[in-house]
Amino acid sequence: DVQLQASGGGLVQAGGSLRLSCAASGFSFDDYAIGWFRQAPGKEREGVSCISAVDRSTYYGDSVKGRFTMSSDNAKNTHYLFMNYLRPADTAVYFCATLDGSTCPTAPRYYGHWGQGTQVTVSN
Repeated sequence: DVQLQASGGGLVQAGGSLRLSCAASGFSFDDYAIGWFRQAPGKEREGVSCISAVDRSTYYGDSVKGRFTMSSDNAKNTHYLFMNYLRPADTAVYFCATLDGSTCPTAPRYYGHWGQGTQVTVSN
């Protein structure tokens, strides 16, 4: 059974921080690119960050560079997105997704497995 579950969202004031988690079951993250995406109401789903399955290189969208950081706990098969200096524009549902054996395409349609999403709301 292959499953992904995103968690850790919540309500935070501008300038605050949150840690999102992406827990995998039924497979190992070692063989997959892991991407984070977000979707705000009325907006298209956009890429936030990704770690490559090939060499574990990391990529961040321009709007989050210097503020968001990824890390993984291999023993727990859990991947994290640390979000700092949050802005109201970061408000969205955040999803983790994986793609087998891949680098990091930016388009969501290439990713095969998706978590359910977790809501992040940043207030002024």
